[in-house]
Amino acid sequence: MAVIDLSKVPFPENRLRSFLDQVCEAHELDFAAYAGIDPVEQTVHGFVNYPNEWQNRYVEQGFQHKDPTLLMASRSIAPVDWQRLRHETSFQTVFRAAHDFGIAEQGLTIPVRGPFGDIGLFSVTRSCSSREWSLLKREILGDLQHAAVNLHDHVMKVSLHTRKSAHQSLSAREVEVLQWVAAGKTQQDVADILSISNRTVEVHLRSARTKLAALTTSQAVGRAIGQGLIYPN
Repeated sequence: MAVIDLSKVPFPENRLRSFLDQVCEAHELDFAAYAGIDPVEQTVHGFVNYPNEWQNRYVEQGFQHKDPTLLMASRSIAPVDWQRLRHETSFQTVFRAAHDFGIAEQGLTIPVRGPFGDIGLFSVTRSCSSREWSLLKREILGDLQHAAVNLHDHVMKVSLHTRKSAHQSLSAREVEVLQWVAAGKTQQDVADILSISNRTVEVHLRSARTKLAALTTSQAVGRAIGQGLIYPN
């Protein structure tokens, strides 16, 4: 997967890294990171407050492909404590390298699942004993989950791939086809209503899915509704 550093994208009011700094300061954490996974474009977009040298090493080594804190959390609906991963070779590989940059193995990744197949992963870490970490995690987990949801929601509204999708406007016919699908009509129904062929309906649906970066027609309908292009029935 390609990596997009959102902290370097000139969004309006882009203070993403400062948000991570505030979370760390409020909860006595060392570092925090956000990674969003786009299943369509196969990209990891995110930002961290890790040392720049570690960020560069992480990407150069392709750790985003093997980091178990991301891979495990992307398949989970519950927070993943990194202690569960220490027996894995990939964890040892990544964190042996991370140790040289002052990043500890004590951490947690909170997954957030969006309505369009998008996934946000909010991670925090702290150098401390297992007992101290257990007590701290119990105290701050609720606040971290709340922060993760709000952070992912914000990123989805202003992130690079969302903006790019929004700029690819649907044609009038694509909107019309999606609106009928949203009304519960089958592809053949839509063809009959609009007096076009079933194949033409499929062409419009395929184009709409591409423009909306959707894997399925249902996902395209959801995104079109979310952007106010069509209306739910």
